[in-house]
Amino acid sequence: MKVLFVCTSNKLRSPTAEDVFRDFPGIEAVSAGTDAEAPRPLTKELVASADLIFAMENHHRERIRKKYKQRPADSRIVTLHIPDEYERGDPALVALLKEKVEPRLSSILSDS
Repeated sequence: MKVLFVCTSNKLRSPTAEDVFRDFPGIEAVSAGTDAEAPRPLTKELVASADLIFAMENHHRERIRKKYKQRPADSRIVTLHIPDEYERGDPALVALLKEKVEPRLSSILSDS
């Protein structure tokens, strides 16, 4: 299962999530940013290839929903409600990501 993590600049939150879940069994983790200047900007190909998308904030989710026609079902775009106040690899961010993402991934993978 391909999982896409999305934030604005793809420098702090989403790459941290990609790092945390890179070795999670049964998934391929990728991250991208909604900003065109992001190291890995969000593209229609990334969105179309994702089975599940974790958006850090509501505005990321809404941008995906409005801009990309080839996307997973709305139920497969999950907003994590993680504000842009963490540095990359921040232990508090890592703990928050694990708390919010792991149960969702485990549930989906066990249903497969």
